[in-house]
Amino acid sequence: MDQEVDVVLRRTEGRLGQRIALAVAAVVTALVVPVATGAQAGDVNQLNDGPHVYWESNTDAIVFYLCGGELPMQRYRTSSNLAFKGMCGDSLVTHEIPARRPTIESPEFSDVPKIFAMSDIHGDYDELVRLLQAAGVIDEHLGWSWGTGHLVVVGDVFDRGDHVTECLWLIHRLEREAKTAGGRLHFLLGNHEMMVLRGDERYVNPKYLGGIVRYTTIAHRDLYGPDMELGRWLRTKNLAVKVNDILFVHGGVSPAAAERGLDIKAMNRTGRKLIDMRSNELFFSDEPFFVNGTEGPLWYRGYHYGREGRYERITSEELDAVLGFYKASAVVVGHSERDRVESLYEGRVYGVDVPVEDLGGFEGLLWEAGTFSRVADDGTVEPVPSGGVADPDRF
Repeated sequence: MDQEVDVVLRRTEGRLGQRIALAVAAVVTALVVPVATGAQAGDVNQLNDGPHVYWESNTDAIVFYLCGGELPMQRYRTSSNLAFKGMCGDSLVTHEIPARRPTIESPEFSDVPKIFAMSDIHGDYDELVRLLQAAGVIDEHLGWSWGTGHLVVVGDVFDRGDHVTECLWLIHRLEREAKTAGGRLHFLLGNHEMMVLRGDERYVNPKYLGGIVRYTTIAHRDLYGPDMELGRWLRTKNLAVKVNDILFVHGGVSPAAAERGLDIKAMNRTGRKLIDMRSNELFFSDEPFFVNGTEGPLWYRGYHYGREGRYERITSEELDAVLGFYKASAVVVGHSERDRVESLYEGRVYGVDVPVEDLGGFEGLLWEAGTFSRVADDGTVEPVPSGGVADPDRF
């Protein structure tokens, strides 16, 4: 690996360097005061965040953290893989990133021996790790151990929680390890990914806006811009995938989507286009607006309940038509919280968004040998029960 390293701590060069130097100076002068809602006075460690990687070119990158009230940085030049040790709480972790831009993968896979799905992680790193270990997807060292199986993260890793960055980097690494092992990790875009990428900060944890955003003056959405490692990676993600004959999508696929002929490839292509679409373009568009609307795959809740003036609860006949259009036997969704991982519509819909605080952890959905099972974070595996109609007041 051909890689040069320039360590930068409170020392930078050029116009970009001047902006970073000013940001570092601001951090140093703020060490003795509270720096975010909920932080202990002087306890800036609660705001630690990173790594974030800015690609200046195809070969030059800057890796930076917010760490203990400072902004340690490293500048790299590489022609192959960018490899670096963590510089803060993950100082023993080695990150390795291909310098080439990630590519978009096919949204359809067949002959997969086992599938595990979960959703709506919302920055809850510890509970994410606990469930994946209990299910056998990762080992005690957080490495991929699911072999040729597929893991589907059905959207909403972002927002609310205060370990979003850690969740993203774990998924980023596991995706590469899974492919090497002959398996796959599918990280689907949810409504919260789209909100963050488009600059909607309503649900962003105060840690981020009061921490790295404040002290770098980098807008939160720009931490995930097209020249940032996490941003360019997220821009390759799909809204929907079909593994064997099971369709996975964050909110759901409405009857209107099938009636419009919005197939999986068109849905994914339109969703990725939406990420960087300007507001005026979106306003005067049709298909992108539909994808992001209440009957689109990011926001639809019609499998769970009906809401007058927005959508009706899907009927059994309409669901059959949707599944027929996508040539699927079942659809797995997050977004709308169920009491547990549940089966709906006689096994044609599975809801995997669960109340983590009430249950004390995540649950996931396992498919193997044609059978669906519910997996708890203590390793319990049991048949998936049928659920009733969800209460709209909980959403």
